[in-house]
Amino acid sequence: MSQPEPRLAPCIPLPLEDKALTEIIEKAKDWALMHGVGMRDKNHFTKDAIQFAPFVLLPSPFPRQEFNKAIELQTVLNELMHKVAHDEAFLQRTLQNALEVDEFTANLYNIWVKVKEEGIAQSVTLGLFRSDYLMHGPDNNKLKQVEFNTIASSFGAITSHLPTLNRYIIRQLGHGDIVKNMPENRALSGLCTGITDAYDLFGVPNAVVVFVVEEVSYNICDQRFHEFEIAEKRPDITIFRKTLNEIYEESSLNDKKQLIIEERPVAVVYYRSGYEPAQYPTQREWDARLRVERSTAIKCPSIGYHLAGTKKVQQALATPGVLEGFMGAGGVTGRVRDIFTGLYSLDFDDSGERAVEMALADATRFVLKPQREGGGHNVYGADVRDALLRMRHGRERMAYILMERILPPLVKGYVVRPGASVPPPLVDLVSELGIFGVIIGTKDKIYSNKQVGHMLRTKLADANEGGVAAGLGALDSPLLVDL
Repeated sequence: MSQPEPRLAPCIPLPLEDKALTEIIEKAKDWALMHGVGMRDKNHFTKDAIQFAPFVLLPSPFPRQEFNKAIELQTVLNELMHKVAHDEAFLQRTLQNALEVDEFTANLYNIWVKVKEEGIAQSVTLGLFRSDYLMHGPDNNKLKQVEFNTIASSFGAITSHLPTLNRYIIRQLGHGDIVKNMPENRALSGLCTGITDAYDLFGVPNAVVVFVVEEVSYNICDQRFHEFEIAEKRPDITIFRKTLNEIYEESSLNDKKQLIIEERPVAVVYYRSGYEPAQYPTQREWDARLRVERSTAIKCPSIGYHLAGTKKVQQALATPGVLEGFMGAGGVTGRVRDIFTGLYSLDFDDSGERAVEMALADATRFVLKPQREGGGHNVYGADVRDALLRMRHGRERMAYILMERILPPLVKGYVVRPGASVPPPLVDLVSELGIFGVIIGTKDKIYSNKQVGHMLRTKLADANEGGVAAGLGALDSPLLVDL
C-alpha cells in the first residue's frame, strides 16, 4: 500500500467562489504590472512592453523552523563555497572526469588554469549566491538542498516585491490577520549593497560597474531593478549593460591589467549571462570571458566561484569526510550535512557502477543532473533509466551526477499566468525556497558575509522543472507555519 502524499493546508480556506476569484485576480494582475513584477513576452517580443510574470495568487505555507534554518545556514554555506572556490587541488580532482566529456565546463576550467598560470590580477571576489531547497519527508519536516547557485542567481529583485503583492491580496480577501507570518524580504537592497561594497573595495575613482547580459533579456525587470536601486542609492556609480560579444569588441586591458570600457576602468563585472553553452555561440564570447578574468575587475562570480557551483562539486561535498575537510568536525558541519540529499557520482569506478545499478533498479527515485545552471536540463522518472542505459558504457555519463529525488509536500493553490483563462483551476503545487547570500573576500580574508533575503518559486506538482524564466514555475512568497 503506497504512502499518502504529504500535504500542507493552504493559507486560507479554498476554493474561492468564481466571482471573488476573478475580481481579485484582475486586481492582482494590475498590481503586478504597475509594480514591476514583469517579464518580456518570449512569444511576442518587443522592448516596448512587459507582461506580468507568472505568480501564485496566495502565499504558500512553509515550515517556520526550516525557513529559519535555511536563513541561519546561508552564511555558513557562503563561506564553504568560498573555500571550495579557492581550493585548487579539490576543484581539479573533483572536476577531472567531467572535463573529459563536458566541453562547457572544460572551457571554464581552461580559463581558470590560464589565469592562475599568469597570476591572478584581482584577489578579491564577489559572490551573490542562492541556495535552493525543497521540503522532504512524510511530516514535511526536512529541509533538503536542491542546488547552490553561484552565477546569475536571479529573482532577488522581483521577489522583493512579491510579499507586498501577496499581503495586498490577502487583506482584500479579508484575511489580514495572517500577514504577520509573511517574513520581510530585502533581497534587492542586500544584493545591490554587495555590488556597491565591492565597488568601494576596488577604490578607483571614475570606475564603472558592468552587467553582462544576454543578447535578448526577457527577465528585464529583475535585472533593471538592480541598476535602478544602485542608481538611487549610489548616483556616483555608472553602470553599463554589455553582452559578452560587446565586451569582446569594446573592451581592452591596459598595462595595469585594468579592464577598460569607454575609457573608464571597470570595478565590478556582474554576470547575468554566461552560465550556459548557448550564451557562447562563438570563440569571441570565450575570449571576452578570459579577458574579464585576466583583469583587475572584481568578478561576480569569479571563474573559481563558477566552477564551485557545478553539480560535481555538490556531489563531492556530500561524500563522507569531504565537508569535514573544509569545515572541521563541529556541530555546524552536521547541520550542513543534514540538508544534503543522496548525491552519487557516475564515474567509472565501484561507487559509480553501484549508483548506475541503483538507479536502473528504481529510476523514479532519482534525478540525473548535468553541470548546468538555468533550468530545463535535468532528467526525471523513466527517462533516467533510458538515459543511463544509453550512456552506461559511454564516457558521457561522467558529465552527470545522480541525485535522490526530493518529494516535497503538496498545497492547493491558484497560478496566475499571462494569457491563461480566468478563473484558473485550483491545482496541486510544490514550492522551492531560495536563500540569497553575499560574500566578499580573498583566499585568506573575508570582508563581508551576509544572508540578504529569499525567494519562493512554485510549480505544478506534476511539473519536473521549476524555472520561472524558462516558463515552468511561478513567483511566490512564503507564509510561515508552525507544524
